[in-house]
Amino acid sequence: MSKIKSTIMDIMITTGSSLVILAVFLMIFKQDFVDKLTVFQIFGANIVINCGLVLIHKIESRYVIAEYLIDVSYIIAVLIVFGVIFDWYSTIPVWVLAVMAVVIYIFMTIVTTVKIQKDAKKINELLQKRKEKRADSAS
Repeated sequence: MSKIKSTIMDIMITTGSSLVILAVFLMIFKQDFVDKLTVFQIFGANIVINCGLVLIHKIESRYVIAEYLIDVSYIIAVLIVFGVIFDWYSTIPVWVLAVMAVVIYIFMTIVTTVKIQKDAKKINELLQKRKEKRADSAS
């Protein structure tokens, strides 16, 4: 899958996850009001987050923990900026956005790991078939 398709899929997954988590928050705190524009604001935030993470990941670090901290800090910063711009804090506390960011980041890390494992398995199967084909043709 190309990097653009993968990024678009990540944007859709994180947007869907964000909306589900928001719905759970609204149910728990018995709030019913979400403006229709909020869906598009969340979509925009997820576009900025995912595109930013693509750029951040172009810079390699030897420290995995530092990468995770940079990623989560960036996500929280984007959510804070969007929250200020779109006045999300009148209905959602800042800490809820931070928790949402961490939960979604963990979810996306798991999804990415599963995708990588699936791709590695597929590659290994193809390599095995190629190896068997070469062995058959050599005989």
